[in-house]
Amino acid sequence: MAASRLSRLPRWISHWLGYRPETPTPLPTWQIAAWSFITAFCGLSVVQGIFNYSDYFKERNVPGIIASYGASAVLVFGAIESPLAQPRALIFGHFFSALTGLCVTKLFSLMPDQARFESLRWLAASLSTSIAIVIMQLTGTTHPPAGATALLPATDEDIWQLSWYFLPVVLLSSTMLMCCALLLNNLHRRYPVFWIAPSPPKPVPAPAPAPAQVSVPADASEASSSHEKLPKMSV
Repeated sequence: MAASRLSRLPRWISHWLGYRPETPTPLPTWQIAAWSFITAFCGLSVVQGIFNYSDYFKERNVPGIIASYGASAVLVFGAIESPLAQPRALIFGHFFSALTGLCVTKLFSLMPDQARFESLRWLAASLSTSIAIVIMQLTGTTHPPAGATALLPATDEDIWQLSWYFLPVVLLSSTMLMCCALLLNNLHRRYPVFWIAPSPPKPVPAPAPAPAQVSVPADASEASSSHEKLPKMSV
């Protein structure tokens, strides 16, 4: 969402979506570290609370948290100005990677026997992350922690048992982490820096043209000098 569109919203809404009419003043390092601790703790606690204390997810054996979201917390709470931490990368990076990991691992699971599949899961994991990196680069959604999300269907048996249900779990985890980042980061900082793409840089004003220098002919200069040297006549 472009900044110009956010500016049309009421201030009490646009503030929590990352819009600021002016560039905010940077915080001291110790304040950034303190807020990173508080926001990361709260954000990860919310995500784990949803999956650990909801009977709906417990009945489906959903893990308390997808491990790769610990690394995502470093970005969305500790490096909030990085392009890798913005909502587009967070949401779609994890989703594309989870989808890639599932598709690749399910293709490997079509092996004639289970033993053969188990012996090649390491290859499925490597291929999943490699393909996910390319997809994120092509779609402009690079989010480094999502590389681990692509690994999980091949390396984690609990994730593999979720099958396609892994996708909505990833989407919900990303959405909740983003909502916590919007609420907590905007208390004293600004998040996100952009939603879809960074704003183009402001055009640099062209320098003013230098005033033209008028050249005086040499003979005119000499005539003026001679005129000044003539004695004044008294009447």
